[in-house]
Amino acid sequence: MPTYVYAIVSADHPAPLEGLRGVGEPPAALRTVSAGDLVAVVSDAEEGLRAKRRDVLAHEAVVEALMAHGATLPMRFGLLGPDDGKVTEVLEHDGDTYRSRLTELDGHLEFHLKASRDEEDLLREIVADSVEIRELNERTRSGDAPQEDRVALGELVAREIAVRNAGQAEETLRRLEPVAARVARSEPGAGHFLNVSFLVPAGSSKEFVHAVREEADRRGDACAFTLTGPLPPYSFV
Repeated sequence: MPTYVYAIVSADHPAPLEGLRGVGEPPAALRTVSAGDLVAVVSDAEEGLRAKRRDVLAHEAVVEALMAHGATLPMRFGLLGPDDGKVTEVLEHDGDTYRSRLTELDGHLEFHLKASRDEEDLLREIVADSVEIRELNERTRSGDAPQEDRVALGELVAREIAVRNAGQAEETLRRLEPVAARVARSEPGAGHFLNVSFLVPAGSSKEFVHAVREEADRRGDACAFTLTGPLPPYSFV
């Protein structure tokens, strides 16, 4: 049966697994696989494990219990190895990388931030700032504009949205990066100009949250900031 991997810790890391359950139905028993000074917390699991709520919560509970006692490399839900032997082999082969990452993550937490700008507010700003866009907009609204004008308007607006969103993202990052140890950016997706994870020293978490609130207040009601955390540092493993 495949081996499900929850997290990697150092061999001297407390493993308070009593009372916790693994994934699967019935819940699998938790155990550890060791390779020198590294330990993987694992259990058995069926192939094709689906992300059911009870299993996701079980995974997160194991990771959080380990994190409460020190540096932990959390694996994302669903990571399977063929068997315990293969897990041991990987720990031995990539041991230096895991040790380095454990040192880096020790005493740190992850926060995830998404930020968006009200679309109508952004469009009003673009139209107000660009004579060309304003004139094209007026012509297309009259209903007499050729198709070329409509295409040109759409392209100009899309370009301006991309430029302004990128500018807002960079400005926000410049203000928040000094409070974080590392940053991991992701594609913003529709409706957002920023989608980013921050690795923050645990002792600076209040300072970081305050900095995010200040940035949200500075941008005003036209922008919406969604901050999630503290989280296990999945984005930095």
